Amino acid sequence: MAPRSRPSARQVRLGTELRRMREAAGLKAREAAGLLSSTSAQMSQVEAGLAGVSEERVRRLAAHYACADDALVNALVAMVTDRTQGWWEEFQGLLPPAFSDVAELEHHATFLHEVVITHVPGLLQTPDYARAVFGYMVPRLPESELTPRVRHRMNRRAVIERDPPVPYRTVVHEAALRIRVADRKVMLAQLHKILGEMERGHVTVRVVPFDTDGFAGASAAMMHLGGPLPRLDTVLRDSPSGTAFLDAESQLDRFRTLFRKVEKAALDPAQSRDFIHRLAKEL
Repeated sequence: MAPRSRPSARQVRLGTELRRMREAAGLKAREAAGLLSSTSAQMSQVEAGLAGVSEERVRRLAAHYACADDALVNALVAMVTDRTQGWWEEFQGLLPPAFSDVAELEHHATFLHEVVITHVPGLLQTPDYARAVFGYMVPRLPESELTPRVRHRMNRRAVIERDPPVPYRTVVHEAALRIRVADRKVMLAQLHKILGEMERGHVTVRVVPFDTDGFAGASAAMMHLGGPLPRLDTVLRDSPSGTAFLDAESQLDRFRTLFRKVEKAALDPAQSRDFIHRLAKEL
């Protein structure tokens, strides 16, 4: 079978975890390949997410690596055997691959923790707000790409609307609630949308006001997606050059701590709801 031309972030993560398991066992790729009567090149493709691997081979590798973490092995097997045909696949070829990667990771997440500083969280955006954000890009996007981006962003909301929903906690800075990415009408509708979402028991929004003392977390924007096990969590960080998918244990620990620190600086949910109500009245 020919190697994948572009593996998904989830496929890359599976390969990464198999590589980490092999390295923990102190084996070289060629030695692991020999255990499966394979080649070093084929093993490298599997560990890079460029080639698939069967449940039977995952379990054989885990046994050869003397991995006693049954929960981890079962979680990796679940990644191998999952055949979900997600809604995001219809956007392949229309939008950059990272769009599908984010949607797939959110679909499989056990929780979502997000920090936003300058924009309303994507999962809470209205279509008009999202259109204004994407429409501000330089060079300007053609309508043939702008409309799919907005539609994709609205479809992502499925994770907090499905039954059961993915628990979602977000910390939003006051700046994101005040910056008018469009006109007053769009921003007012956006604030009311957030208030409506806060009525859901699985959506928690906390606000960091401008006058919060000691808050230097302007660079803390991130999304932390829970995996079936803590070591399979993923952190997403956006930058002008694209979306970075972080999964090293040290990185995950750092961003868990950062989220707790930012959340601690924010108003509690009830105070945040009152705060957003006041902002809406000011518009």
